Amino acid sequence: MIQKKICLLGTSGVGKTSLIRQYVEGIFDKKYLTTIGVKIDKKLVQLEHQNVQFMLWDIEGADRYSVFQERYLRGAAAYIIVVDQSRSPSLIEGMDIHTLVRQVHPCPTVLAINKSDLETRWHWNSKELADYKELFDLSFHTSAKTGEQVELMFTELAELLTKER
Repeated sequence: MIQKKICLLGTSGVGKTSLIRQYVEGIFDKKYLTTIGVKIDKKLVQLEHQNVQFMLWDIEGADRYSVFQERYLRGAAAYIIVVDQSRSPSLIEGMDIHTLVRQVHPCPTVLAINKSDLETRWHWNSKELADYKELFDLSFHTSAKTGEQVELMFTELAELLTKER
């Protein structure tokens, strides 16, 4: 079995904690709890050819006034940028975070367009959104509430990381 550190990054309120809870515990809680610093969870991913222990680092939301701590990225095998399709600015802010992280810690990246159970409230057309998605190794439309594509996202990330070994 191999162990991989995965960091979840994004602005406050995009659903990083909820995605992890849905994936690790299979639950969704409507209560919003702000992550302060970092919270770490574990989950074993059983692939056909290899078991992978994910160490999931839920890193506090970064915005214009509080950026993430680069030290949290040390040793990360990959990171997931989470954006909220019901909040237009979260995509631009997520892209800004992605740009910063790529400069200090280049590794495989995933774009999680979260809250697919809610109405899309951004003005990007499908071509513009496809251009953003091309900046990532993988991209998914997820819902921490319904579980849509959450398991798939982490499984495909595990597959990607085991191919790189």
